[in-house]
Amino acid sequence: MTDNDKAASDNSPLNSQRRQFLKRCGVLGAGIALSDLILQPINQPVAAAPLPKTPLAGDINMTTLNSGEIPRRPLGRTGVDVSAIGLGGSHVGNASSQEEAIRIVQEAVDAGITFMDNAWEYNNHRSEELMGKALAGRRDQVFLMTKVCTHGRDASVAMQQLEESLRRLKTDYLDLWQIHEVVYDNDPELIFRQNGVIEAIERAKREGKVRFVGFTGHKNPAIHLKMLAYDFPFDTCQLPLNCFDATFSSFEQQVLPELNRRGIAPIGMKSLSGNGQAIKNGILTVEEALGYAMSLPVATTVSGIPSLDVLRQNLAIARDFQPMNPEQMQALRDKCAVYAADGRFELFKTSKKYDADIGRIQHGFPPHAEIPS
Repeated sequence: MTDNDKAASDNSPLNSQRRQFLKRCGVLGAGIALSDLILQPINQPVAAAPLPKTPLAGDINMTTLNSGEIPRRPLGRTGVDVSAIGLGGSHVGNASSQEEAIRIVQEAVDAGITFMDNAWEYNNHRSEELMGKALAGRRDQVFLMTKVCTHGRDASVAMQQLEESLRRLKTDYLDLWQIHEVVYDNDPELIFRQNGVIEAIERAKREGKVRFVGFTGHKNPAIHLKMLAYDFPFDTCQLPLNCFDATFSSFEQQVLPELNRRGIAPIGMKSLSGNGQAIKNGILTVEEALGYAMSLPVATTVSGIPSLDVLRQNLAIARDFQPMNPEQMQALRDKCAVYAADGRFELFKTSKKYDADIGRIQHGFPPHAEIPS
């Protein structure tokens, strides 16, 4: 933002929003396509060994005001409640048209989805632009999150991205700002180095531009645990949680308990394993996959929703949601374990196909377009 821009905005509605934000602490009580996988015949699937009992979402406070509503859950220790299902910003940018994208967001809000996911880099910024247009006049009805995408660059880059995100989202503060895609082994060191993105995170909170902060990633539980070892007071952490993750390089078993022990709100993602291929191959249903993820002790499960049909399907699952019991969850782990073992349905863990181009470039890897087919 130039000095002239800043001066012109002194009395803008956005600055008015920021002043209101500083007064309120309780706002909102509340792809890449895979190659066709040919599943090898398996004569006798081997059941997964029973895992230590995983607490259910029902073990944390979960409220619904009236029949037919989407339950809300506490966002860790923040004192804020959010909807048990969230709207994924990446897929909003993949809607068939701007009109449908806006309708998806607005219908989701009207139906009771409060948690809005996004990232600075999604769809070359289009996802933030679409969500900003859709939330005009509805900003105070949602818990708005986006992600900073420095991928190792310094704090000044992060602050510039924040201003760009705020402008595209048509707001002057974020409810949550998360460090995006912590997926390389040296990312924690780059994040916490002098003048790294963590300094921007702290500055943004001091300036009232963000309320809460967190980080995301999908590659390896060990990287998440390395981030947590710095003992930074993160409010949230986003991680992949699904029926296959339960028995393969498992965030559910290694990271989720530590988050809940620390009071850091877990935000689930990739409930359909990133691209829904397991659903298409008939291994499990959408109801089973999303129901399993939402039954874990998470604050919300971010769902990729590229169309109104998918939105309405997921709303039907989320309304009046009741967590699965331990026996049902173990049965799904057993059914999926044999397919989980080779990582075929979690390529975001076992390959770089799901790693964003900006992060690839910052780490010296070519963008996807330059990779020979």
